[in-house]
Formats: sequence, structure tokens, C-alpha cells
Amino acid sequence: MSFISYLVNGISLGSVYAIIALGYTMVYGIAKMLNFAHGDVIMVGGYAAFTMMMSMNTSPLVAVLVSIVVCTVLGVLIETIAYRPLLEAASSLAVLITAIGVSYFLQNIVLLTFGSSTKSFQSVVTLPNLKLAGGSLVITSTAIVTILACIVIMIALTLFINKTKPGQAMLAVSEDKGAAQLMGINVNGTIALTFAIGSGLAAIAGVLLCSAYPALTPYTGSMPGIKAFTAAVFGGIGSIPGAMVGGILMGVIEIFAKAYISTQLSDAIVFLILIIVLLVKPTGLFGKNIQEKV
Repeated sequence: MSFISYLVNGISLGSVYAIIALGYTMVYGIAKMLNFAHGDVIMVGGYAAFTMMMSMNTSPLVAVLVSIVVCTVLGVLIETIAYRPLLEAASSLAVLITAIGVSYFLQNIVLLTFGSSTKSFQSVVTLPNLKLAGGSLVITSTAIVTILACIVIMIALTLFINKTKPGQAMLAVSEDKGAAQLMGINVNGTIALTFAIGSGLAAIAGVLLCSAYPALTPYTGSMPGIKAFTAAVFGGIGSIPGAMVGGILMGVIEIFAKAYISTQLSDAIVFLILIIVLLVKPTGLFGKNIQEKV
């Protein structure tokens, strides 16, 4: 029963990584930039939900919706103010440095606002836990909701991109920004929409993460953000199915490494496996080799 419990917990944690990784992979696939402030948007989403539930005594559903709205607006502001002026920058290093600056800015704003003390987060999932095999196997309702949320988000995002005009615009911008602009597509608006969707997903991931691990600090999103980026690279950055598979595999490997090998070495094992995979397949599991014309 322990094996099944670890597997469910791994898939649940991996689902959170997958939801976060979707934001990374969408932004990179469409805007060709790495938004390393994405992990801190997760943290802001957690604090938004925490404030609504603890200070304003709202229901968990309202708290989640407010968190999504806050992070969506924040994502658009970050793209408009920090990244858009750098889209035509000669070096991608400028975007990377800006992303790191935005990350530290968000952390310090939250640090000044809420302090450095750890907040006890109240779970937004109030359903009873699922008990199987006469109660010897307990699956938390948070784990179940997290896995279902990941599946629903993945399906909805795939349908949105393949079946709607904004989604088709995203595909066009991802393929060739110049040609898309000549065809009348608002490239800046499409990139802003990508940031909005990715940041909204980050809010959901942040709330689910804090519900499963109820400790909230200004640095809550840092390590999950790095691991989710790693998951996106693992699956093939730019690939939506790759982000989901990479995230779930990351979560399962991490939980099993903690359970059967070493809690202290679990992160090292996860990154070691990533290195091995990239040595064998540099573009990731679902990544495609891109030939550039010279």
C-alpha cells in the first residue's frame, strides 16, 4: 500500500509541477524567452488566496478566483513593463537578467508587506479524504483535486490552442512572429495573452501547492519554479504535452527518491536524471530538433 500511496503523492506533486511548467513552456514557445519570475507569481497567488481567506474570511472558491485574477493581471503587467521593451533586444541575456530582477522585486515586495514569518495556509480543498482497502490506504482530497485539475487544464489548454482564433494566433506567433504580424495578428497582444494564461495557471498551482504543503513564505515559489522549469526542459520546452509528462515524471521521481533513497539527496537525484535524459535526447522527451537556415 505504501507504494501506491507514494505513487499518488508523486503524481499529485508532479501535477503541480506540470501546471507551472505549462506557463514556462507557453512563454518560451511563443515569445522565445524564459520567464524566471514565474515561480514568484506562484508565491503571489498563494498570498492572494491566503489574504482572502484569513483576513477577509471569504470562501476557498472566492479566494482561488481572486488569486487567479491577481496573478493574471500581474503577468500582463510584468510582460508589458519588463519584457516587452526587450523583445527586440540583440541579446537574450538582457531578458534573463530582467527576469531575475523581477523575481527579486516580487520577493522583496511580499517580504515588506507580509514579513518573513511562515504563514500557515488553510487548504482550499474541503472534501473528505478517500479511504481504500479498509482504511489502510488514504488518498487525500487535495491530491485527487490536484490531479483532476491538471488533467482538465491540459485538455482545456489543448482545445483552446487548436480550436480558437487566439490559440491559432499563438501558434502563428510561435512559428514566425514577423510573418504573423504581416498577416494582421497582434503579436504584442498575443504574447500578453500568453503571459496572462501562464500566470493564471501559476495561481492555481500556487494554491494547490500550499494546500498540500501548508507553509507559505516569500520564497515559496523559488524551488517549485526551478523544478517546474526543469520539468519543462525534461519534457521538451515548447511542448505542452511535454510539460505535463515532464512535470508528472519529476514529481514521481522526487517522491520515490525521498521514500526509498534519501530525503536529502532527492533533489540531486531528480536533476541527475534530467542530465542523463538530456545527454541522450538534448531536446527533451517531446522536443523537436529545429534546423536553422544560415
